[in-house]
Amino acid sequence: MSASRLVKEFSKGLWREIPPFRLVLGLCPALAVTTTAENGLGMGISATFVLVCSNGLISLLRKVIPNEVRVACYIVIIATFVVCVEMITKAYFFELSESLGLFIPLIVVNCIILGRAEAFAKKNGVLLSRADGLGMGLGFTLALTGLGAIREFFGAGTLGLVFGEQVFFDQPFAFLQQAPGAFVALGLLLGLMNLVGGSRGR
Repeated sequence: MSASRLVKEFSKGLWREIPPFRLVLGLCPALAVTTTAENGLGMGISATFVLVCSNGLISLLRKVIPNEVRVACYIVIIATFVVCVEMITKAYFFELSESLGLFIPLIVVNCIILGRAEAFAKKNGVLLSRADGLGMGLGFTLALTGLGAIREFFGAGTLGLVFGEQVFFDQPFAFLQQAPGAFVALGLLLGLMNLVGGSRGR
């Protein structure tokens, strides 16, 4: 296995197949928890941990898991690491755990994680599967943090990850903190990515 293959599998999740924009997966947490950049970062890191660990273990066990019950086995493996994440966040990042609420346990049914297990980890070795999981996870983290930063900055006039206080105008676009605002911000980011991607292709 060459280093270039590892780099390729890692880097695809950072732009070419970045979720949720390119694969259109994981939209539920992307829209629900990204009222702040901190929430987006916390959810992204949690999902990345689960992706890397579950991809690696599923790849390691891919030849001994019966095909008929593979999805059930994948969910058990994923749920194990989700429980670890939930316990860690409650123990060391309680405020973040309260902010993310049920969306940490719901990582179990996140389409990105189960999708990578089914589409990649069951067919490839441990190193490649971990590289794939890390790239997809970091791409997901970047997407959620960026979306959260936009919604927080323009919707609440703050940017807690950087300043932690009011940094913008007194009358922000409050609708960006609501569900419709999440769709608007997601659409604008997707349009910008398509514009940049189209410019690169010309």
